[in-house]
Amino acid sequence: MTTTAQQLSVAPVVEATAQLLLDHYVFPEVAEPLAALLRRRTADGAYDVEDPADLARLVTADLQSLNGDLHLRLKHHADPVPPEQGAAALAAMRAKFDSSLGGAPRVELLGGRVALLELTPALFPLSWSAEPLGAALSLVAPADALILDLRANTGGDPDTVAFVCGHLLAGRTHLNSMYWRDGERLEQSWSPAHVPGARFGGTKPLYVLTSGRTFSAAEELAYDLQQLGRAVVVGETTGGGAHPRDGWTVHPHLEATIPVGRSINPVSGTNWEGTGVRPDVPCAADDALDRARALAVARLDGQPGEPRPDAVDPVQRTSD
Repeated sequence: MTTTAQQLSVAPVVEATAQLLLDHYVFPEVAEPLAALLRRRTADGAYDVEDPADLARLVTADLQSLNGDLHLRLKHHADPVPPEQGAAALAAMRAKFDSSLGGAPRVELLGGRVALLELTPALFPLSWSAEPLGAALSLVAPADALILDLRANTGGDPDTVAFVCGHLLAGRTHLNSMYWRDGERLEQSWSPAHVPGARFGGTKPLYVLTSGRTFSAAEELAYDLQQLGRAVVVGETTGGGAHPRDGWTVHPHLEATIPVGRSINPVSGTNWEGTGVRPDVPCAADDALDRARALAVARLDGQPGEPRPDAVDPVQRTSD
């Protein structure tokens, strides 16, 4: 038996998770039956395991059993995580940030005056990533068309979504609204009026690549640009997680992640929760880059037949 397994006391971990659900989950009407389910399953011995990873798997399956919320889970961390609220996720993200050039590991000029910018593995907190992302976005700004690759991006910071959109739109634009359970607040997210460095702008061809792995804040980036009629989304339907989450350490290796808000897009009036972002040009993720590049070259050459976003000037939405 491992030291970690010896430290596992199931009942307090599950009870703490159940109480966090009741206190913070954005859907209180779902939190109550889920908390009752966790407590009942504990009493029945369904969670009588010694490995924290096994407990995380079992509890997560029950947490997602009512509404399929993929942000709602008991997450296992192989390394011990800090006890402070939200610290577990930040520690994991920081390691990825330091090994990925700040989340912009690939900038390339393809043939046909088309630039490629890959943002992965996450849209890191803006206080970390503004400099590398600003540099990468400025570098691709002179291109005639841009392909934004989000196929391996699994989420991140909504403020970073707004920052990226600021380089891809013509002016300050209402992107999203967020309802927070705490205080029943509604907050709007807007792209910035000014960005550091050069701006790609709001008129040149823009393509966003997605896969089934694209998730959370990366989905918001694709969805916001798609709903504004700014980008053509190419690839696979995304994972379908639209509820921002917070994390609480309930064991040295376990984090309860609880969605505390929900997205409301100003164009669609809804979000991508459960459905994912559906591509304008569906294809296998592995084929998406070649497909988008061909579409971009064809559009620059004036060839007909390309699926295009709605002819909407995003600046016209700034009064929302």
